[in-house]
Amino acid sequence: MVEKAYKFRFYPTPEQENLLLRTLGCVCLVYNKALAARTTAWYELQERVSYKQTSAMLTSWKKQEDLDFLTQVSCVPL
Repeated sequence: MVEKAYKFRFYPTPEQENLLLRTLGCVCLVYNKALAARTTAWYELQERVSYKQTSAMLTSWKKQEDLDFLTQVSCVPL
């Protein structure tokens, strides 16, 4: 069995780089908030938080004034 690996490199424009950094920052924030919500629900209430509930949380987070920057990036990675 032969295994192959490919390396790709790209050179984003400053605008693309800015968008990538903002998107990755938002993804990190959403992941950590969802993980905290799920962990809290499990350890304090012994209940699971489903994907559907997490998705609803994301929608509510986007409506909060202090998290309105989440609407400036694509919803797909979030």
